[in-house]
Amino acid sequence: MELSYLNSTVHNHSTLCDGKNTLEQMALAAWQQGFEVLGFTGHSHTPCDLEYCMSPSRTAKYKAEINRLKAMYKGKMNILCGLEWDQFSDDDRRGYDYWIGSVHYLCGPCTGRYYEIDFRPQDLMACMRDDFGGDGMAMAEAYFASVKEIAAQKPTILGHFDLIKKLNLVSTYFDENNPRYKQAALDALAECAKSVKVLEINTGGVARGYRSDFYPSAFLLKEWKALGGDVIITADAHSTENLRWGYEQAAEVAKAAGFDRVAVMNKDAGFDFCAI
Repeated sequence: MELSYLNSTVHNHSTLCDGKNTLEQMALAAWQQGFEVLGFTGHSHTPCDLEYCMSPSRTAKYKAEINRLKAMYKGKMNILCGLEWDQFSDDDRRGYDYWIGSVHYLCGPCTGRYYEIDFRPQDLMACMRDDFGGDGMAMAEAYFASVKEIAAQKPTILGHFDLIKKLNLVSTYFDENNPRYKQAALDALAECAKSVKVLEINTGGVARGYRSDFYPSAFLLKEWKALGGDVIITADAHSTENLRWGYEQAAEVAKAAGFDRVAVMNKDAGFDFCAI
């Protein structure tokens, strides 16, 4: 039977990074919710922030616990050991079933300081003020330059392409309709298409109340389709109740952008395709 996009969830976090539930709790919930494939993607260790990334010791525990869960659920649900690898990560990507390439930080060109852009508004404000002369658009351009760098390393999936917009719901830092912003994003997307085949439609920012639209924005999805790329729907779940959050809405967004199928990760960490 063809694997449905509704039964594969492959961008998930646990208490070993910034999630709210343990790996075992996430696995049990996934099995109870009827998933056939569950992929974990803990935040890889990075020296610029230890608050929500896995430390080396937690990384070792992460791998061991997932191996235990793989054995526990063998024949019932396929569990994959993935990694969300950041631009500044120093973890070794070898030994994982797959990896998601993401940008969560900017390194200030003037101060050399690392700024977390995912959940600290104070970091974004300081970054814009101290390293980009108050020019939020220049900060966004630097972000998309970083996305190009991580895409060049050929991740299995390119994560939340326009995460820089997460805390920008009311245009605090830049205007997302500004041609300069759109051009930076489109130029980065075209460059990413040279190295990456699968881009995620990530529902996590909406699930947690930060945004009213998914990553990436609609104009970027349409361009990704024109570039010949594929998409996979992910929840970026940080808790058991969000493992499948917004999947059907994301499928409608994909169809509106011109897609008639989505990629689905299978038990071998390869991709099958499901009609939507």
